[in-house]
Amino acid sequence: MDELLKKQLQITACKVRMGIIEGVYNAKSGHPGGSLSIADTLTYLYFNKLNVYPNDPKLKDRDRFVLSKGHTAPALYSVLAQRGFFPVEELKTLRHIGARLQGHPDMKHIPGIDMSTGSLGQGISAACGMALSAKLSSENYKVYAILGDGEIEEGQVWEAAMFAAHNKLDNLTAIIDNNGLQIDGKISDVCSPYPIDEKFRAFGWHVITMDAHDFDSIEKAFNEAETVVNQPVAIIQTSVKGKGVSFMENQVSWHGTAPNAEQYEQAMSELRAQLKELEG
Repeated sequence: MDELLKKQLQITACKVRMGIIEGVYNAKSGHPGGSLSIADTLTYLYFNKLNVYPNDPKLKDRDRFVLSKGHTAPALYSVLAQRGFFPVEELKTLRHIGARLQGHPDMKHIPGIDMSTGSLGQGISAACGMALSAKLSSENYKVYAILGDGEIEEGQVWEAAMFAAHNKLDNLTAIIDNNGLQIDGKISDVCSPYPIDEKFRAFGWHVITMDAHDFDSIEKAFNEAETVVNQPVAIIQTSVKGKGVSFMENQVSWHGTAPNAEQYEQAMSELRAQLKELEG
């Protein structure tokens, strides 16, 4: 990857993480851990891959994105704000009564949201429908969806996986965020979905692995995905829950906990320091 582009993406991803912390702190609730683990991937998608248009969010030929693990909406809202779909200041209204930034993505009121999600397992099914629609209508847009590794314990995910392979949905890319933790603990202890790669291959998908916090790895994975024909693509990303905030990293307690004032200041201080270093 071009070094200047990489630096720009790293800077943007840091700002996205700051927006995540800002949102959940002001909401006094939310899901920071899994939001932080997908910040780099979302940044890459919205700033280097997706054909999306902040001035025309519903343009017919835009690429579609579905956040199947809808509880990590703070990450999606933050990247949409950075991309210009709505003001960054609005992130402070997360989950407030009367605000449009609800606890889970809402396609009716929030610009840039292609599917309302939250009930785990359903987002990837909707993404399959979008991808099939493109095929039937001879449209060229692509569909991307992010799933949680705990989410893929849902049976509906595997019905969707079978459907996508049967219909040769090569315009569909699913990203599985493998941070290893879910609300009740390690995914390997709760209801292990491992081996994730072999399961998707068995269902007829082309499987790619990537480091979720390395933009070279991310770009390589998405470039490979675009070469695949007659198969849906599953990108399994190894990530760190709470990435970027030292005391949140790999801590299951931050799955659905908002920081208090002291924790907020520490998190923002760490992220500001990272941003300052990146901006040089």
